[in-house]
Amino acid sequence: MSLYDRLQKASSEEDVKDAYIKALGLKEYQKNLIDIQTKEIWFEAKDTGKHSTYKMFTQLMHYVQDALNKGDYVPPFLAVIDTQKAAIMKSADVLPFLAKRTIKWGKSASGYTPEALDAISAHIGTHFVSFKIQTHEDEFISTIKSAVKNGDIIRIQITPDNLKQVFDKWVLMIGREIKGIAEEDYALLFFADIMHDGTVSTHENLPAELMHKNGAPVFSLSGHIYELGNKEGYRQFWAIYHKPPKAEYRNYLLERRDSLIPINERSFKGAFYTPLVVVDKAYDKLAETLGKNWQKEYIVWDMCCGVGNLEVKHSNPRNIYMSTLDQADVDVMKATKTCVAAQRFQYDYLNDDITEAGEIDYSLTNKIPEGLRKAIAEGKKILVLINPPYAEARAGLGSKSKLGVAKTKLAATAIAKYGKASNELYTQFVTRVALEIPTATLAMFSTLKYVNAQTMDIFRTEWNAKYLGGFVVHNQAFEGLKGNFPIGFLIWSTNQNAIKKLPIIEISAEVLNKKAQAIGEKRFYHLPNKQLLTNWITRPKTNKTEVIPLKNAVTPATSTKDLRGLKWSDNAIAFLWCKSNDMQHANQTALFSSGFGDGHGIFINAENLWQAAIVYSVRSLIKPTWLNDRDQFLQPIKPLLDEFKNDCLVWMLFDGSNLTASANDLNWNGKQWSIVNHFIPYTENEVNAPERFESDFMVQYLSDKTLSKEAKLVIEEGKILWQAYFSQTDVRTVRDELMLNRSDVGWYQVRKALQARNSSGDSVPISFKPFEYAYRALSEKLEPQVYELGFLKT
Repeated sequence: MSLYDRLQKASSEEDVKDAYIKALGLKEYQKNLIDIQTKEIWFEAKDTGKHSTYKMFTQLMHYVQDALNKGDYVPPFLAVIDTQKAAIMKSADVLPFLAKRTIKWGKSASGYTPEALDAISAHIGTHFVSFKIQTHEDEFISTIKSAVKNGDIIRIQITPDNLKQVFDKWVLMIGREIKGIAEEDYALLFFADIMHDGTVSTHENLPAELMHKNGAPVFSLSGHIYELGNKEGYRQFWAIYHKPPKAEYRNYLLERRDSLIPINERSFKGAFYTPLVVVDKAYDKLAETLGKNWQKEYIVWDMCCGVGNLEVKHSNPRNIYMSTLDQADVDVMKATKTCVAAQRFQYDYLNDDITEAGEIDYSLTNKIPEGLRKAIAEGKKILVLINPPYAEARAGLGSKSKLGVAKTKLAATAIAKYGKASNELYTQFVTRVALEIPTATLAMFSTLKYVNAQTMDIFRTEWNAKYLGGFVVHNQAFEGLKGNFPIGFLIWSTNQNAIKKLPIIEISAEVLNKKAQAIGEKRFYHLPNKQLLTNWITRPKTNKTEVIPLKNAVTPATSTKDLRGLKWSDNAIAFLWCKSNDMQHANQTALFSSGFGDGHGIFINAENLWQAAIVYSVRSLIKPTWLNDRDQFLQPIKPLLDEFKNDCLVWMLFDGSNLTASANDLNWNGKQWSIVNHFIPYTENEVNAPERFESDFMVQYLSDKTLSKEAKLVIEEGKILWQAYFSQTDVRTVRDELMLNRSDVGWYQVRKALQARNSSGDSVPISFKPFEYAYRALSEKLEPQVYELGFLKT
């Protein structure tokens, strides 16, 4: 438990003292009139946060004054603590003042006079360092321990490891007090502040500047002066941290401005720092692919260079053109002297110099350097080396999504023929490159959707490129990218003028882990839609029968859109939810006894049940990883044996996402509904059911099937659990939660009811282990067949 959490539970001053003693690891201490005394420090404590720091120090100074008058020992540090805040100061900063004996004290420490409070407050205001425990607990503890150990109050260094944490606290204490500044500009002012020693800046020409007006800090940005609304937070912040950072950190910290930009803006601008270890791998791959002299032979243009860390490894910067959306990035590169010999300029690649007709006209902005224009016109060897934005112009896709992404001039004109590729910012970059430099060599960091996603078919038809080589790296090698998916660094030789197109069918890439270490090789495929598993299963049509939409096994959907109701299908016995056809969405696979509120599925009947069982199983058997994230499920390439079909059926019946169930009295849209479970593989007698099952479909379906020994064992162990369920009646709370008001319960209800009994401690425990061993054996049998039969490609 943190110090702050303990303090919120404190009910007395003694609780507060004990919390601080434990957090600070104090060993030799006393509790007297002075609340906590050690050889190095005295503490004044309060059990609420209502007392000001000045009042608490005034009370503590009474004891210090008394010690001085008696010639007693005074420790080197003084501190005040309560449930919300703490502060520390050096005794040496107040002892000369107290030695004058000019203060009119009260009769006791707590009975100080207004004159004493005023005098102490006026003197100590610039000497103590204060901390808000909720946000600065670690800094407080570190400062106290350091003071005790080193005999001085040492401010905390700003380093690459704590940059984001320091920035967040700077925004809280300083940024929000700057009048009129936009949130996206906080990072610029933050760097202006930390890269200043109080007299001069560590770097020239930073985008923003720290200045002083009438002795108070102010900030200059884009010709405007911004003042602090309240200066106390500024004083408190810089009493904790040391500035400027150490010289060896400064340039790197400036290069990490991307990590401080709000996440939505980062996604739109592509402000995700490319780690230098990954840059090293990219340069190795370029040398391996283009030849060891590529840095001399190619003109390089990075049109989304950020602060230039993708080019810092280049040995021939005079061959480099670096453009970026933000002028602030250019200013940072100049301040840090990044690639000084390169030509660095601000340029909005998806909007600048694009005519209404979608053509390129450099005269519209005159930003493109003459040397680059000439190289493009003369058809010189040009390498486009980029790590562009990954934002997608659709809602609901997580941190990488952003509405309005596609509203660029390029998307509105030239990219129209590329279909849904216009939704992706990085493919917009590729499209303009194709238009502007039709024979460029492209080396790009990006997701792999343009290689194998179904939605990119039109793009792949129009864009012509030959794959030369590359690698994929775990997305979490890039700070700020959430999720688990591969980022490809793929190198292409493009030729948009060629008459014969080169279709992208498959590529092979080296695989790097989060630490950019090589761990193998991976193939990625683009296959025709007719080969996809989603087009293999028979899809029964809907009828006019309305059914209740569910969001779980026995929970009616609650979304407003679901009030329209779902339609059923003739002779349907269940609904298979299977959203999208790739591994990324494989966990969105489940069975329901009624419609599922999300749709995106298939009705199951007696004719397509064997197919449904296979689709369900192959989507669920192989677990999604960061590397197989975009792998597509495919139709089988070999004849399917009855044993495989039956194994899949049994595996589906006992999988955790088989949510088929029964229930009466489900309330939805003002009506009472019932659902029937058709997926019980046992008769009433086999499991000692007290009442008749409404459906014996699954028993009849399995009656003429020959099961493998693995499937039989699962059936047998499952029967034991079903019998255990019927051996007693569950308590009312469990019956209500799982809607156990019918005998024909489903596997979900049986499993959950038994788990509830086991956790209650009121029933004889039911072991799931024999069943789990049997089910695991069936899983291990089926898993390799997913690849052997061609449902997934390795």
